[in-house]
Amino acid sequence: MLNRIAARTSTRARSAVATAFTSQPEPRTIGSFARGRQFLAGNFQFAGELITDQDGGLWGIDCPSVEFEQELHGFVWLDDLAATADGPARKAAQDWLFDWIARFGRGRGAGWTPDLTARRLIRWINHAVFLLNGQNETSSKAFFQSLSQQTVFLNKRWKGAAAGLPKFEALTGLIYAGLALEGMSDFVEPAKKALAQECREQIDDEGGIPTRNPEELLEVFTLLIWAASALSKAGEVAGRDHLAAIERIAPTLRSLRHADGGLARFHGGGRGLEGRLDHALAASGVRSSAQQRLSMGYANLRGGRSSVIVDASRPPQGQNSVHGHASTLAFELTSGRRPLVVSCGSGLSFGSEWQRAGRATPSHSVLGLEGVSSSRLGLDASGTCEILEYTPKIVEYKQQSDAKRSSLQLSHDGYLATHGLAHMRRLDLTLDGRCVSGDDLLVAVSDKSKKTFDAAMDAIQLQGIVFTVRFHLHPDVDATLDMGGSAVSLALKSGEIWVFRHGENNNGIGASLSLEPSVYLERNRLNPRPAKQIVLTARTIDYASRVSWTLSKAHDTPDDLRDLARDEDEFLKNEPNGEPR
Repeated sequence: MLNRIAARTSTRARSAVATAFTSQPEPRTIGSFARGRQFLAGNFQFAGELITDQDGGLWGIDCPSVEFEQELHGFVWLDDLAATADGPARKAAQDWLFDWIARFGRGRGAGWTPDLTARRLIRWINHAVFLLNGQNETSSKAFFQSLSQQTVFLNKRWKGAAAGLPKFEALTGLIYAGLALEGMSDFVEPAKKALAQECREQIDDEGGIPTRNPEELLEVFTLLIWAASALSKAGEVAGRDHLAAIERIAPTLRSLRHADGGLARFHGGGRGLEGRLDHALAASGVRSSAQQRLSMGYANLRGGRSSVIVDASRPPQGQNSVHGHASTLAFELTSGRRPLVVSCGSGLSFGSEWQRAGRATPSHSVLGLEGVSSSRLGLDASGTCEILEYTPKIVEYKQQSDAKRSSLQLSHDGYLATHGLAHMRRLDLTLDGRCVSGDDLLVAVSDKSKKTFDAAMDAIQLQGIVFTVRFHLHPDVDATLDMGGSAVSLALKSGEIWVFRHGENNNGIGASLSLEPSVYLERNRLNPRPAKQIVLTARTIDYASRVSWTLSKAHDTPDDLRDLARDEDEFLKNEPNGEPR
């Protein structure tokens, strides 16, 4: 309601209307040429939904979800049309923008929230030259009037944005617009101070954020760089806390980057838009290297062409866990340009059922007890959002290395209350990056935990507690059972061959190996991508059980393969159903 009132009053204000930019805007956002072509073909894909409309245009769409509507009003699609950059793309961008002004410019519609308004303002300013090319004076006046009104609204309502990414976005948008538009400079100084305070409160000493979402950290980092760059260009200096946050975040993001340049996909985050991370790190000017200690709660091992990133800390807590996952001690492995072992990812764009499935422990490459996740979901105080409850209280981590390998020793107590068991995991990566080996242990140590374990065993008539160790594979990995079902051969598009083997389950009922279906949940696709997972299944019948395994390159796989295979385009062009690959 407060947003609606502020939107209406802002659009009636006549005192502050910019008529020009202080300097010619330059695009800073990165779009997708293929996605822009899809829009021009009438295929509108947002929030996991595809709407085909050849005639009605963007604002004639009957939105299938709130998330779909929000993505429309955020105008990020403008980056994609600008990337296409031809006459039809420019005309579509201009038509849809001025149609938005006509329909919603008086404070109506779903787009009048602080974060969406800021997102829209940044895109309008970034692509102003593209949007105003060939427009008459009347259109230009309407454009600047709407920019001014949205900036006034943002100045009134940025405090209403939620802490974290929405507030960073709102304040960056206000600084961006205040510096770019003539007559709006009075809004800059208060926003600059507020942004510095938000950096102080939301970015911790290790350069992390409370949600522990790597992709969200990249978005915050990008916004801070945009704001600092805009201030510098205008002859001003960003706040000390603002600049210090950039200095802290850069090495953290480097630690969270796999060998192929993509981010680790944990706690609701994806790999990041192509080129976004490299561009942001270069623009930051921060040269600090990746950290050896935990980075936002993640540990990493690196050797040769391989990278291993592990979720090695407690999950996000409370409201910060709205998109959090039960992924404690899960790992991802990338070799060169090719992801090998992954997590299923966030199912947010595919609806609530896929989102819940993606958050569960079985959707990650980690040990899990049958039917139980290491963290469980529950409703927040408002009863409207599912957050992580009953998370591990103690997560321990130790890293060491010698002349042959780097090692991680980790543990968590997420199954202590229900089964009396702690999960311990050891991961080793050889320095040449050719072999990852691991041990997964379930142990009941104290007398209290042994009693809990005994009670859990009694409840199932001493049949043994079933557990699995899962290794989700990227969809591009070709996996086949080998050696009479005792191993799995994994072929990457680079030509590399990896082989998975496992040892016996000690103090339990023997582990079995299977190759089962999995999914890869990826934003900007209509459906989950089919994939496979390696699954070790066993039963623990004693106070300690262990499963060991290795994942190593075949002996005849060279270290210096030239990976020339081209990735598939993200979207098919001119397909009848608009289905992405």
